[in-house]
Amino acid sequence: MSQVAAVGAFDEEQLELRKTVRALLAKHSDPGAVRRAAETEQGYDAALWEMLCQQVGVAALAIPEEFGGIGASAIETHLVLEELGRTLAPTPMLGSVVLGAQAILASGDTEACERLLPGIAEGTAVAALCWTGADGSWDTESVDVTATAAGDGHSLTGASHFVLDGSIADVLVVAAAIDGAVALFEVDPAQESVSRRRLPAMDPTRTLSVVEFDGASARLLTADGSAALERVREIACVALSAEQIGAAAQSLDLTVEYSKSRVQFGRPIGSFQALKHRMADLYFLVETARSASYGAVRSLVDGAPTAATDAAVAKVYCSEALQSVAADSIQLHGGIAITWEHDAQLYFKRAHGSAQLFGQPRGYLKSLESAAGLPA
Repeated sequence: MSQVAAVGAFDEEQLELRKTVRALLAKHSDPGAVRRAAETEQGYDAALWEMLCQQVGVAALAIPEEFGGIGASAIETHLVLEELGRTLAPTPMLGSVVLGAQAILASGDTEACERLLPGIAEGTAVAALCWTGADGSWDTESVDVTATAAGDGHSLTGASHFVLDGSIADVLVVAAAIDGAVALFEVDPAQESVSRRRLPAMDPTRTLSVVEFDGASARLLTADGSAALERVREIACVALSAEQIGAAAQSLDLTVEYSKSRVQFGRPIGSFQALKHRMADLYFLVETARSASYGAVRSLVDGAPTAATDAAVAKVYCSEALQSVAADSIQLHGGIAITWEHDAQLYFKRAHGSAQLFGQPRGYLKSLESAAGLPA
């Protein structure tokens, strides 16, 4: 059974999009390039990002046509993220196009959408969503920024942590507490009252930052920030699952190829029955995670009543699947896998770093159990 047939076929244009992105990444995003890009001040390969945006239009896919985008569905973005996950290519796709742009759209502020989204769609501007506090819980209670009225606008004080692409963003969308609620604000990061610093992270291919506000001027996007953030988190969990299944599939592929070439006791280790069974289990894990991810994006696009639940399932299952595959990859490769030069350690770090984004899997699992009426 093909990967597509398991969850419903993609159309020819969608399959061609995936093929095009994979070919471009294969040509321009080798492991050495990933490491070099991650070590730059930007944290990503600007030339690769420009090619993806200008030649393929990846940043414009999920942005409506009236705001300078292509107006495709979340499925097209999903396929792009899956390919980016395969290569671990560091780009602003998740932080800017998914989190930043979708937060602006969710705000319902037409003027802000018309002004900000065309640049994001072109890939010439990067947006960052400043949401979580130091505890990294990714809920509205964790917001550590406070807003106060100041003349015709607002003033923000506090700090946002774990901000994807926050250190290089051209526009900040900030969640801040005001009058007992959470609102979303637009902030110009060029202000002296805004300071940003990149954080050291387990995953060197993911750029995280702390953004601090000391009386920064802000423009209100929506007073109902809680609803907007819930919508964005749902979209983000589904998008992240695409990255995770791409990374899990590639990690497994690398392990299988290694098992065919590594010789022990006069024969390839992949010929031993115990390892065959182990890799078959990993294959099953990857494919079931793929089904969960594809099912979640289909629910999201269709506006299904189960969309939020499907997103949570994808978040939990795909996080655990990637962690399991990456850990077994380390073991099956042996000592070489923990060296800096080998890709296995990068997939392991991506697995554990991604699992913490948008909330830990156990938090979603507790919510799912509670919704099902299961005892805590």
